[in-house]
Amino acid sequence: MSSAPDPRTTTASGSDIRVRFCPSPTGLPHVGMIRTALFNWAYARHNGGRMIFRIEDTDAARDSEESYRQLLDALRWLEIDWDEGVEQGGPHAPYRQSERHGIYREVLDKLIASGAVYESYSTGEEIDARNAAAGRAKQLGYDNFDRALTDEQRAAFRAEGREPAWRLRVPDHDTTYVDLIRGEVTFPAGSFPDFVLVRAGGVPLYTFTNPVDDALMGITHVLRGEDLMPSTARQLALYAALIDAGVTTFVPRFAHMPLVLGETGTKKLSKRDPQADLFLHRERGFIHEGLLNYLSLLGWSLSHDRDVFSRAELIDAFDIVDVNPNPARFDQKKAESINGDHIRMLAPDDFAARLVPYLASAGVVTEPLTSQQQATLDAAAPLVQERMQLLGEAPGLLGFLFRDDVVYDDDALKALPANAGEVLVASVDALNILPAHSFTAPAVQDALTSALIEGLDLKPRVAYGPLRVAVSGRRVSPPLFESMELLGRDESVRRLGLLAERLG
Repeated sequence: MSSAPDPRTTTASGSDIRVRFCPSPTGLPHVGMIRTALFNWAYARHNGGRMIFRIEDTDAARDSEESYRQLLDALRWLEIDWDEGVEQGGPHAPYRQSERHGIYREVLDKLIASGAVYESYSTGEEIDARNAAAGRAKQLGYDNFDRALTDEQRAAFRAEGREPAWRLRVPDHDTTYVDLIRGEVTFPAGSFPDFVLVRAGGVPLYTFTNPVDDALMGITHVLRGEDLMPSTARQLALYAALIDAGVTTFVPRFAHMPLVLGETGTKKLSKRDPQADLFLHRERGFIHEGLLNYLSLLGWSLSHDRDVFSRAELIDAFDIVDVNPNPARFDQKKAESINGDHIRMLAPDDFAARLVPYLASAGVVTEPLTSQQQATLDAAAPLVQERMQLLGEAPGLLGFLFRDDVVYDDDALKALPANAGEVLVASVDALNILPAHSFTAPAVQDALTSALIEGLDLKPRVAYGPLRVAVSGRRVSPPLFESMELLGRDESVRRLGLLAERLG
């Protein structure tokens, strides 16, 4: 027997839309989880609806308060806000499942009264034995045996000291719904058995608590990862029972977002993969604007020819129906490139301020900055803003401006040309002539061009490479002449002389 989507499916739109983000507080927040939060948030903000943030923390063995705090940190850093939920409150509190057991008991009682659920006493061993005797594959699981128990049989089980689990009576017809991303989906009748909602002893399962919370909180759109798609049939069956029991009046719309694959594009991005670690991206120097932009591209796009956009543009354009059902690959290089574009869009003073934690963490500056450090940073930040992709590059690029000593990279020393000593001596002679008070980048460039390009007939790369290493210790640094201006004549000459002596 075929079926059409439940006619009681919500038609909510605009400000009536209610979405939710409901993670379990286990481990570090990962990219796939936060992408789910982002798409729910963007959909709510685009439509003027509401975002609910609740916590599914009924697994005491795995859940932790530390993980909960990290979730809050992750969302707040990315500026993904919510209208109701933990830390915010709202009309459907509490928003942590561990505090809602009384609510679940009340809903179960309503399902019992409506006849939607029944007592099940079968153990796993008994189910396996019955399947084997009937020649039925073990992986088919429960055989709906307890549906037909008589009052006498139930009483006999209770007399043995058994406590019942509660199973939902699954409809015996096809289950169909229209996925907002994938179109019409049908689960054939008999594709799943009656399933447990509440274990023996009264412990409610995810298959019960998640839809019940959605129903009681008025969630109209369930936007989640495609790995949860197989559970949709069970949720639809439970929703029908909740409506019949008077717990809710409608079935939500569902949308299943594509998997996020790792760099190779061959398997799902593992939680243990460094690319999945949201905080590792932050530690490396992603700014929230850049990472938010890139995460939104994992299954969605603003246009075919534009990858860089603002938070406001994302909200203005996002619609869940535009999400691509095909798997999305996490491309580290593209993510960093987009982050670099957002770094370049920062106001200069904002950019400089964001560098401070990275410089301080590396021991390059103190926190708070001294007045001299602040002056140096204000002058140096514009020199690197155009060439940085990650804020974590700051200590390597700018550290030499804050230290008296120069730490030479091995690869920089190895790349020095044979005439590096001659170049450095000639540079010292040329710069010593310049007055300290007029030691500006243009004056430095003119003096070195005259001495090295014209005087020694060198190519700029050969001429200025040794100077860059002498000044910064690296092959890559901020613009050379501007760096020398910041260091001043005496310090620049001293550093050139030090490397010249080292080379003998």
